Amino acid sequence: MNSRRILKLGLPKGSLQEATLKMFANAGYKIGLGERSYFPSIDDPEIKPILLRAQEMSRYVEAGALDCGITGDDWIIENSSQVLRVAQLVYAKKRLVPVKWVVAVPFESKIKKVGDLKGKRIATELVNATRSYLKKRNVQATVEFSWGATEAKLATGLVDAIVELTETGSTLAANKLRIIDIVCTSVTQLIANKTSWRDSWNRHKIEALSLLLRGAVEAEEKVGLKMNVRKKDLKKVSSILPAMRRPTISGLSESGWFALETVIDEKVVRDLIPQLKKAGAEGIIEYSLNKVIH
Repeated sequence: MNSRRILKLGLPKGSLQEATLKMFANAGYKIGLGERSYFPSIDDPEIKPILLRAQEMSRYVEAGALDCGITGDDWIIENSSQVLRVAQLVYAKKRLVPVKWVVAVPFESKIKKVGDLKGKRIATELVNATRSYLKKRNVQATVEFSWGATEAKLATGLVDAIVELTETGSTLAANKLRIIDIVCTSVTQLIANKTSWRDSWNRHKIEALSLLLRGAVEAEEKVGLKMNVRKKDLKKVSSILPAMRRPTISGLSESGWFALETVIDEKVVRDLIPQLKKAGAEGIIEYSLNKVIH
């Protein structure tokens, strides 16, 4: 009889899927997707992943059908889910980034502020959060669920406003829409069922998963640098090296030479390498990172 414990993990299907799988890969987990399969393979026999829409994830985690999962704050709010937020995951390059749900109207609309929505019709996928937003502002309006093509409903006059997801607002502007307010901001979260969290085995497994995922997120915009430096140039080179703490310095077999190694923000490397070379660094190597664990 197999007595191995299994952690039931929900992975988001759809827009967050690619970024989530990349993040898990950098965290050290190999996940395989079969065609049309909702049950991916993973190289950890103690984890059973299931693909679900992010919109539904928090409901299944709250109900205990899943021990933990990846979803956004927006859908936790929308579903009024009582789940534990274990880790915030902001993975910019692969689009696990903060997003906003905004109220938008056509450029030519007479609606200029939230109060102008009184008596109007609003289409959105985020119905409950939108109704709560309006209630807090004492605005009575009709909020209806939109199955898609929400912007088109404005163009055809079916609704007066929409509440839509955006990162920069550029797509809305391209569709000749104007943002009048923000309903909520959302970031991607690792969430857990509260009962599962109280179980020591589950909690240990979820905490280990959280640690590795946060390490992958932390490493996303950082790189490692290695270089060789003469003893006489060591102080000068070290002084211009930004480091998470201090650069690691070790002696080389050749007398009078040292090896320096550090982790820095990728965005500064382009400007930093010429400075390091000028200060006396040689054999400079830049390398990518999968995880940074504090």
